[in-house]
Amino acid sequence: MKTYQLVGIGNAVGDVITQCNDAFLTEKNIEKGIMQLVEQDRSAELYEAMGESVQTPGGSVANTIAGAGALGLNAAFIGRVCDDDLGQFYAKAMQDDGIDFVNPPVANGDLPTSRCMIFVTPDAERSLNTYLGISSELSSDDVPTEVAGNAQIMFLEGYLFDKDKGKTAFMEAARAARAGGGKAGISISDPFCVERHRDDFLSLIKNELNFVIGNEDEMKALFQTDDLDEALQKTASICDLVVCTRSADGVSVVESGKRVDIATKKITAIDTTGAGDQFAAGFLFGMATGRDVEICAKMGCVAAAEVISHIGPRPETDVKVLFEQAGLL
Repeated sequence: MKTYQLVGIGNAVGDVITQCNDAFLTEKNIEKGIMQLVEQDRSAELYEAMGESVQTPGGSVANTIAGAGALGLNAAFIGRVCDDDLGQFYAKAMQDDGIDFVNPPVANGDLPTSRCMIFVTPDAERSLNTYLGISSELSSDDVPTEVAGNAQIMFLEGYLFDKDKGKTAFMEAARAARAGGGKAGISISDPFCVERHRDDFLSLIKNELNFVIGNEDEMKALFQTDDLDEALQKTASICDLVVCTRSADGVSVVESGKRVDIATKKITAIDTTGAGDQFAAGFLFGMATGRDVEICAKMGCVAAAEVISHIGPRPETDVKVLFEQAGLL
């Protein structure tokens, strides 16, 4: 039976990325800098308005898994796509990246493959409009026990909490991984996601998970505080490993109550899409290969810096070479 160093479960979303100005966002009533869920009609309207664009397989945790796979981890992704053009593209692209895409595209599905229209403004801020489509139907039936139960690390996507069946799939994947001797953790995904599911998130982090990764806003949202130190302390009181990305201010990691702060080099961002996802890829690569949390965090920062230097949510250069140049390998 195959053992995986890393398995992710999340929304399988085809990303469509274009550049625009702030006036376009205003004209199309797109809220800047956040992820908004949209219905199928709105999705079609925005897609039509995009013009020249880049298409890539996306989804927060899927991007992380692809990044970790590119670094050489034996990785798999649990997600749901339709047997349509975008779904076939998505599944093939993941396999081409060396990731086991363990769920075959669903034939005769009522819903199309999920898509996210991403509008990148000149300040590198990205505004995401996601139509969840078939990925929102992910359920326990889509979680192969032989995959989840043989994961060294299971990484879960907070966005799945928006539907009960996704939440159940999530819990079962985490429990299967832990029962098999692995660790389970979560990408918090979005502060609005926390607002919608705070009690469930806190219960999951306290009772089911070994680690949590999120940004400053997400961590503050967990405990409804504007004080990051307080948020980190409270989260660390219920979870062994807490990882908080703070954009240009670096990363804070609290492991077993001990905090480490890692500074980052300031660089000019072209597109911040995927920064958190690739940070997680670098960090989890470090975890899976036995590095200490400080090295893990530095690896995450290198991977994030690479992805924000160009358009698109996945690395374009060999991040492992960048690790070597930074003295991390």
